[in-house]
Amino acid sequence: MCVGSRGRRVTVKRRKPASPEAPISRIYEVRNAERLRDLCGPHHRHLQILETKLADFGLRAESQGGGILLIGTAEGVSIAEATLAELERRIRSGTEANDMEVEGALEAAQTPAQTFGGLVGLKKPIKPQTRGQAKYLELLANADNALVFGVGPAGTGKTFLAVAAGVAELTTGLRQRLIVTRPAVEAGEKLGFLPGTLEEKVDPYMLPIWDALRDLMGQEQMERRMARGEIEVAPLAFMRGRTLKNAFVIVDEAQNTTVAQMKMVLTRLGRDSRMVVTGDPGQVDLPGSQPSGMKHALRILEGVDGIQAHYLTAADVVRHGLVSRIIDAYAAAGEG
Repeated sequence: MCVGSRGRRVTVKRRKPASPEAPISRIYEVRNAERLRDLCGPHHRHLQILETKLADFGLRAESQGGGILLIGTAEGVSIAEATLAELERRIRSGTEANDMEVEGALEAAQTPAQTFGGLVGLKKPIKPQTRGQAKYLELLANADNALVFGVGPAGTGKTFLAVAAGVAELTTGLRQRLIVTRPAVEAGEKLGFLPGTLEEKVDPYMLPIWDALRDLMGQEQMERRMARGEIEVAPLAFMRGRTLKNAFVIVDEAQNTTVAQMKMVLTRLGRDSRMVVTGDPGQVDLPGSQPSGMKHALRILEGVDGIQAHYLTAADVVRHGLVSRIIDAYAAAGEG
């Protein structure tokens, strides 16, 4: 018999029940003893994760021989059941049950599957992995949102999903161009000591964008559209003095723009264009005490009609499960 116990609470964004509810109890049936051990995890860790993540729903989870007893609010118990069902499905398919899979199953259980119909025109389908990503994709897929801010830590998919939305609009003909730009701020490295022309010096800063484009449309189509001028990936300085018409514009790593740079790029938006600004305000690499243009813009543009801002959190990190805990630890220490 494995019994769940309270673990150390992790700081994540949770939706609390609207009002206190009397707890209910249900048993998630698991007839296979080996499967039950896999679901509970070594030293009951998987049940601890469920209890910690769903603490606001008063969840308690413990093994009851032929299943797992779940106690908490009706919503909390339902989420826990859906999580265990998803985890069991993954185990049956041959996936090893570990902390990362438990957290992935929990996010899948909490993601509203019917809220996002998908982006068309991509090499492979894109589906949200978390609730936060689902909401972010809804904003990106709505062409009426002329300016969207995607804010969040590394690994939340804010840039990749923005590129996916831009590729979809380009390949379906909704926009004539896809333009991706980012500031070439030196994060501990000196551009001047790198060999080559300016374009060659800043190219390493664009690698995440090239990788995303290859993944979403394939190397051949990417090169063909670049040759026709339909795709442009360039440092922010190249945007000055231009009007970007009929384009899907992505400003990446925007936390490293100055206030003047952010104003400059936001005012480049031309007729029939959209812009997505992505960045992590906790990772500003600007020299000295220069204020971040992204932080400034988020503050002064709040409530402006036609502008949407979506905040992703550590709960939306889809890299290794340890990454979200690292982010939480730095946030708790006031260092990011």
